Amino acid sequence: MESDKIKQGDEHAPARAMLRATGLDDKAIARPLVAVVNTWSEVTPCNLHLRELAGPLKEGIRSAGGTPIEFNTIMVTDGIAMGSEGMHASLMSRETIADSIELAVRGHCLDAVVVLVGCDKTIPAAAMALARLDRPGLVLYGGSIMPGKVADPDDGEIAITIQDVFEAVGAHAAGRIDDARLGEIEKAACPGAGACGGQFTANTMAMALTGLGLSPMGANDVPAVHPKKSETARNAGELVMDMYARGQSARALITTESVRNAATLVTATAGSTNAVLHLLAIAREAGCEFELDEFDAIARRTPIITDLKPGGRFMAPDLFAAGGTALVARHLFEAGLLADTATCTGRSLHEATRDATEAAGQQVVRTCTDPIKPRGGFGILYGNLAPEGCVIKLAGHGRLHFAGPARVFDGEQAAFQAVQHGRIQAGDVVVIRNEGPKGGPGMREMLAVTAALVGQGLSDEIALVTDGRFSGATYGFMIGHVCPEAADGGPLALIDDGDTVTIDVDNRTLSTDADLSARRAGWQPPPPAATQGVYARYIHQVSSASTGAVTGFPFAEFADPDSTPTD
Repeated sequence: MESDKIKQGDEHAPARAMLRATGLDDKAIARPLVAVVNTWSEVTPCNLHLRELAGPLKEGIRSAGGTPIEFNTIMVTDGIAMGSEGMHASLMSRETIADSIELAVRGHCLDAVVVLVGCDKTIPAAAMALARLDRPGLVLYGGSIMPGKVADPDDGEIAITIQDVFEAVGAHAAGRIDDARLGEIEKAACPGAGACGGQFTANTMAMALTGLGLSPMGANDVPAVHPKKSETARNAGELVMDMYARGQSARALITTESVRNAATLVTATAGSTNAVLHLLAIAREAGCEFELDEFDAIARRTPIITDLKPGGRFMAPDLFAAGGTALVARHLFEAGLLADTATCTGRSLHEATRDATEAAGQQVVRTCTDPIKPRGGFGILYGNLAPEGCVIKLAGHGRLHFAGPARVFDGEQAAFQAVQHGRIQAGDVVVIRNEGPKGGPGMREMLAVTAALVGQGLSDEIALVTDGRFSGATYGFMIGHVCPEAADGGPLALIDDGDTVTIDVDNRTLSTDADLSARRAGWQPPPPAATQGVYARYIHQVSSASTGAVTGFPFAEFADPDSTPTD
């Protein structure tokens, strides 16, 4: 056992004494010590219930012969931080969460790991940590929130999510709804525990981890408040001990093929473009080859087969009732779009889909021969505005071309104020720069801006381009992750109001006819957005969004055990 390093031999009597003080006896200490990493927090419904889920999870570990060792890590909730200075911390928190899991597990020589996750960054961070640790481990997602319900004059009652609250802010600013209606939507949108209910980042990444094999098929689909959620937690505890007995490493599950499977599930469900960042980061931590262009190739051959928000009608609990991830994967296997890879259960991914059942009359999942749309939910563009690439979100519209005058803003807040005061017109290309990994710092999501545009009825009439990123709840003609970012002297730093910007998805280009090279000599890099603390360290260490916006050393330096990392 890895834990023998702290519990065997006379010299480790002090460590055993400390373990005894926590309530462990000889038998408990002798068993495999299993990390139960909890991302519980009472600041958000996404993670609010994870403390309760830890109980049955630990029971499952004990019943299967292990000793659970629970500890917590941080989380930053996007839904609360969105549109504020706090959003700078969101993507940064992914690195801190992964680091803290790795440090605590290595520091206590624990034998296996289960990570309980909820809000957005906890999910990829868990996978990144498991990839680094290379020991038995899996991830259990706390599940989706249930829909909110609000009265509607036409339909009696409609289901809503946090997406509707953000869009209501824009509608309120445009005078389309009054104070009372905004208040009704705000109070009804989030009825209890669970992560945001559409195919936003949390549900997207929970599905992606199933595709990677790091979560058992179907477990992440179960909503947060469903009676079966405790059972899935107990099963996860038993399963990690089975992985331990089989000697199955979590890292061994993350391969180029399994990352490709995860990306295919994301694009087939029109999921969050944040998955691009996160899957690149996970692949890097596992040391497997997976590049930005893979996402474009996958999206072009994979149809959208689910009718899920933000661009569709249904929510994650509806997908669960319809047949869940297994049903989506079964249809993708039938179309030859998934590879048969290993999973944490010991069964292959294809074997796991054979249990898929389809609810009679369900309208959430379609087949690949009768898709919602013939191509997937995002694309990768290049061109003289994005020499190193960018990501376009295609969910919620069918347009593949857009051209218009640039309306340039330095930072999200300036753009949001322009939208709220009606200064954005149909046909504009809104450019928000200096919001990249370094420039922001932290590559803030632009949901406050994009939702306000939707609320004002402009989502089909404008395009938005940024070196920042988008929430999974964003839809419309939106381009993010533009690389190089403006703070590094990327082309967005040189564009001016009125320059014509052209987006051509078929030809994979984001371009302008302006002579940017003539402006280069007059450009000066902005001062760093932070000069101390974690923000400053992140600015110094973070990589381009085109490689996952990761921090630390390139994986190649770790691949050689004889190499010594350097600054």
